Amino acid sequence: MEARISIITLGVRDFDRSYEFYKHGLGFPTQQEPESGIVMFQTGGTCLALYPLDKLAEDISEDLEPSAKPFSGITLAHNTRTKEEVDQILLMAEKAGGKIVKQAADTFWGGYSGYFTDLDGYHWEVAYADFWKFHPDGSLVIE
Repeated sequence: MEARISIITLGVRDFDRSYEFYKHGLGFPTQQEPESGIVMFQTGGTCLALYPLDKLAEDISEDLEPSAKPFSGITLAHNTRTKEEVDQILLMAEKAGGKIVKQAADTFWGGYSGYFTDLDGYHWEVAYADFWKFHPDGSLVIE
């Protein structure tokens, strides 16, 4: 097995609204439309997919709980090339309907980061560190 993550799929409660959040609110690129039943966004190094939550649960044979979704223990991260981008992206997410759950601040590990949740409560960290390096496609160089 090659050490790579090809697709991260988010099971979303309101497919059209989530599509708008990622496509127009955050500017993620895709040629797909919600009518296709699944939407995949090309991102640097990985594909982010949106799929209706009930269908994803059905696909993995899980029943959905009607209660609010607790923190799943999973976060998604967007690493930036500049510190200013962190604040810009958090503001972009908030304007698109996301919720800021942790304002950006200097971190114990020498970086700068904050968190937002998307429309279905998925946690995104937006982070910067001056010691990170990037491949031409925007993915992190992991040495």
